[in-house]
Amino acid sequence: MTAPAHIRHVYVHAPFCARRCVYCDFAVKVDRSPNHRRWLAAVAAELEGLRARGTPPLAPVLDTLYVGGGTPSLLPPRFAADLAGLLGRARTAGPELEWTAEANPESFGAGVAQAWAAAGVNRVSLGVQSFDPGALRWMGRLHAPQDAEAAVKHARTAGIANVSIDLIFGLPDSTPRSWPDDLERALALDVPHVSLYGLAVEKGTRLFRQVSEGRSPPPSEGRYQEEYLLAAQLLADAGYDHYEVSNFARPGFASRHNQAYWNGVSYLGLGNGAHSFHAGRRWWNERDWDAYAAAVADGGDGQAGAETLSAPQSRLERVWLGLRTARGLELDASQRAAHRVAQRWNARGLAVATPNRIRLTPQGWLLLDALAVELDQALDLGPQGVRSRRGRRCGALGRASFPLRFGDETRRTCEELEKSLRFRNVLFRAMFGAWNTAQERSE
Repeated sequence: MTAPAHIRHVYVHAPFCARRCVYCDFAVKVDRSPNHRRWLAAVAAELEGLRARGTPPLAPVLDTLYVGGGTPSLLPPRFAADLAGLLGRARTAGPELEWTAEANPESFGAGVAQAWAAAGVNRVSLGVQSFDPGALRWMGRLHAPQDAEAAVKHARTAGIANVSIDLIFGLPDSTPRSWPDDLERALALDVPHVSLYGLAVEKGTRLFRQVSEGRSPPPSEGRYQEEYLLAAQLLADAGYDHYEVSNFARPGFASRHNQAYWNGVSYLGLGNGAHSFHAGRRWWNERDWDAYAAAVADGGDGQAGAETLSAPQSRLERVWLGLRTARGLELDASQRAAHRVAQRWNARGLAVATPNRIRLTPQGWLLLDALAVELDQALDLGPQGVRSRRGRRCGALGRASFPLRFGDETRRTCEELEKSLRFRNVLFRAMFGAWNTAQERSE
């Protein structure tokens, strides 16, 4: 794929949160009254620094703009208009622009919705997570169930019909919450987009400490699987297209910004912890807000690291990104080993295989990481289909021991695989124990 001369997809990180949730390991700064002028100045300094260093310029008109966090709705309502001015008002005025901004229900009032809509925001993603008061308290969320319903109403009244809500599944068994009730409440809102995220115990979070100290049980793998599959069935029955492993949309409402990531096109990330990708090169910014702000103020460069993807890394990412979407991955007829893998998955109900394409089922999506690595290994085999030998355990990808090829040109260590999957969402932890059992039964 030839890299474009201009970048048409932009992510801007607003890191501020009123409180850090129990499970959160994101790049956030706890600040109930953030200095939005300092934040805008930092983003402006980074953008100017990128221009000075020769980063491909932004397109005259953007295709998508996504403001995530953190909690962008904690910023003053005028922040959206100020950001449009910073990026260039013509860039955010295109009739086809998808401009998403994230919000928490408790800080997304009528005034915020109206100001955002006036600035050009036409899609809102609400961090609902649950409608159960006990579950919300356990997570550390600040809103009540009725706040979510009010937030959806505020968006619609302001003219923003494209509303997405996030829900978290797979809570510990000790947490009071009826997942079917949450799904019914979500369906009652009749929003055009729903995203699901499975709870994971991430190192450095309050939840990690609670589990490590025995004060909270870890999420149950059985509950994780059951709740994901139930949601997939109920949402499909209600007319939502399960177009990606964690995303469901009514026709015409799939996230175009996220699809840009999955299709491997160029994108620019601004703000602390943001990632960018262009021409096979990925770079990422300082994760800590204060460190990032100081760095860009001192020269416009907030980068913490960069990498140019090798051919094996690029292939693994192509496989993983393709498998996570309902479109699946195209397979050439000559890739016999890959077709054999696809047929095994098809027989187990993990995928639907056709002569030239493989796409995962919801059962297969629960094993996304493991399946992506297995298919990548099959694509790495030569025309004779020589089996690569077993490799060592790869802790970054879970409990499974995957076959890895150890040739000079194709060696992929666990560290390299972890880098290739750096930007995985929370959902993409696979249930490797179940996958190993299935493999052992077949061998």
